[in-house]
Amino acid sequence: MSSPTVGDPAPGFTLPGTDGTPAGHRDYSLSDYAGRPVVLAFYPGDNTPVCTRQLNSYTAEIDQFRDVDATVLAISPQSVESHDGFAENQGGFAFPLLSDADKQVGKRYGILGPVGFYRRSIFVVDGAGVLRYVHRAVAGLSFRPTAEVVAAVAAARA
Repeated sequence: MSSPTVGDPAPGFTLPGTDGTPAGHRDYSLSDYAGRPVVLAFYPGDNTPVCTRQLNSYTAEIDQFRDVDATVLAISPQSVESHDGFAENQGGFAFPLLSDADKQVGKRYGILGPVGFYRRSIFVVDGAGVLRYVHRAVAGLSFRPTAEVVAAVAAARA
């Protein structure tokens, strides 16, 4: 199976997740957001330095995502319980954290590294469910800045 790229339909999924509220403990489906852009932020692990900086950065700059009507979904292989602890340690995030425990969604998006670890990756899905921006990190020591991701969303909407 080849990895999806710009112009391909985004692979659909439903994953358990949390937005830090009791009602936010539920399944999240990509199809729930049809008609509006979605930013999928795949990250390797809860409570790790770069992931923590990335998700805190996107939370601090959430209004930039909202300005382009984009929903952010952060996805990693840890459990929902791990996500709850991570979010609590960080004072909460401005978007849900989804659990891809069996890494099947990561596999469908082509973001698993050679030994099966998540590679830090960003996908922008337009309102029609088509991938408009794809970035898969080779080494996960940095992350795509909010301004770059928001510009990709704006371009997808144009």
